[in-house]
Amino acid sequence: MPLDWSPLVEWMRDKDDFLLMTHIRPDADGLGSQMALADALGRTGKKARVVIASKLPPRYEFLDPCRTTIVNFDPSNAEFGKCGGIVVMDTGTWNQLGDFGPWMKASKLPKVVIDHHRTQDDLGATRFVDTGAEATGRMAYEIIRALGAPISPTAANHLFMALALDTGWFRHPNTTAESFKLAEELVRLGANPPPLFEQLFECAPVARLRLVGVALERLQTRANGQIGTTEVYLKDYAETGALPGDTEDLINYPRSIDGVEVAVIFIEQPEGGTKISFRARSKVDVSKIAEKFDGGGHRLASGARSHLDLPAAKELVLREIEAALALCEPARVC
Repeated sequence: MPLDWSPLVEWMRDKDDFLLMTHIRPDADGLGSQMALADALGRTGKKARVVIASKLPPRYEFLDPCRTTIVNFDPSNAEFGKCGGIVVMDTGTWNQLGDFGPWMKASKLPKVVIDHHRTQDDLGATRFVDTGAEATGRMAYEIIRALGAPISPTAANHLFMALALDTGWFRHPNTTAESFKLAEELVRLGANPPPLFEQLFECAPVARLRLVGVALERLQTRANGQIGTTEVYLKDYAETGALPGDTEDLINYPRSIDGVEVAVIFIEQPEGGTKISFRARSKVDVSKIAEKFDGGGHRLASGARSHLDLPAAKELVLREIEAALALCEPARVC
């Protein structure tokens, strides 16, 4: 059931300038939601800054090739403090905000969170959270409609991207009949899926494909084939020419192994520690495991970070997954 957007509409109508933020390592849902809402607000005479707290992954550079819309956060930039309010989209946790987190915590600006993830921290914001939404892009669509703002073909394309990628191009279990209805509506409004798919999935640089090869070579299974893993080390970027953003879809390879219930990828981080991404089929709620490692997300798709090096983090995480699988009967979700 859609949220009551009237409090947010009132909040937005009272302001003229917004800072729209999403999580670090921004993805299609976060960026698409930001850019669509910014486009719609701009068409109603308001100003909205699309800001990110980490590098824009090469995969999404086509969204703003001249970087006239997407701005990197800089705490020394006084302009960020002059907006009327902060809107955080597609996350509700401090550890997903990077350097923006401390700045926002110190800011007295009014704040709003728009998110569909179960895991939430107290960000000192008014929260609009719908865990039943398949994508934050859906929520952005509902907000724009509630505002009575126009949805341009550009915004429709951004929203389609958000919806399509957070449903695995309409193949993940979070896809519903309503997902297809929204997709149809966005196409009517001007979204153009074929070139969007080509740009996202068929324009990979050679370096990214070399990194895929490395990840495939490291595929392993555990727990009688119920756990699939792979890993990426810092040295892999130099050896392949790839960038950290090129790891985004690698989790799909261990998940595609026949018999795997839980897939995990471990990624060594430049500042130390390990980034961990989880995907599950049905038995295990991986958000509960991710929360044990200062992370969270959805029941079947979550992420976390550990201060431990990759081998140590991997062993601890796999033990937790094995314990969760041991508690699960065929028809039971843990």
